Amino acid sequence: MKKKSLLSLEKKKAFQNTILEYYKTSGRDLPWRHTTNPYHILISEVMLQQTQVDRVIPKYNSWLRRFPSLQSLASAPLKEVLKEWQGLGYNRRALNLHKTARILVDSFGGKIPKDRALLKTLPGIGEYTSGSILTFAHNTPLVLIETNIRSVFLEYFFSRRKNTIHDKELIPLIEESLMRKDPRKWYSALMDYGAHIKSTRGNANKKSVHYRTQSSFKGSHRELRAHLIDIILHSSTPLTYKKIEKFISIETKYDVDKTLSLLEKEGFIRKKDKKYSIPNNNEKE
Repeated sequence: MKKKSLLSLEKKKAFQNTILEYYKTSGRDLPWRHTTNPYHILISEVMLQQTQVDRVIPKYNSWLRRFPSLQSLASAPLKEVLKEWQGLGYNRRALNLHKTARILVDSFGGKIPKDRALLKTLPGIGEYTSGSILTFAHNTPLVLIETNIRSVFLEYFFSRRKNTIHDKELIPLIEESLMRKDPRKWYSALMDYGAHIKSTRGNANKKSVHYRTQSSFKGSHRELRAHLIDIILHSSTPLTYKKIEKFISIETKYDVDKTLSLLEKEGFIRKKDKKYSIPNNNEKE
């Protein structure tokens, strides 16, 4: 039985034309839009997860100069990977990229799988990132939803709704309006139109039940974690707990010893002979 259409052909065409006309005249020229290299797409998508485009562009270019391939990333010391990541925040993304590169080199012949389910088994790659890699690297027509895409559909189809809206109401519309012959272009256009909406009309995502405001970094546990990693990362020798305490230059209400233990468990740091350092590749992460 054929599924009932949510959009008439006229409404679908009008929507697509609105998005594509904006993209034609005002689309952003972003470096990752000039490649279909799956590794390059992976790097851009992970960097863009929680960071603004303007901050990502120079780091993306710098990263690919330093680690031009999965193999070069996999073989690099974690210390170098974390240093290269600095300035983007959320260090776990760098750690996950390093782990993912090593898994892909060791178990997948240095290739990024074209299977979404397989991609989602890799560290830090979830529903959206797995789909975006396949869409932008291989032009695979998949349903994708992230903050800018969500903004477009909320603004265009639900502007008069007062109550909050769940993604399950948006997904059928995303699927039905998808330009299957060129999803890479379509999603790029949607993201740019979503960014345009946010800059000119405010954050449409506030109408979503999935909307969350980011807590302040200053004074947070995230700040302490980042600070501890920074201290150990830039030390030329392993540090004792007492030395680490001396280098702490932020006010924190969180337990430093417990945070160090957590960072060790996650694979960011290594404790040996009561001293902390960044682990080498041949040591357990």
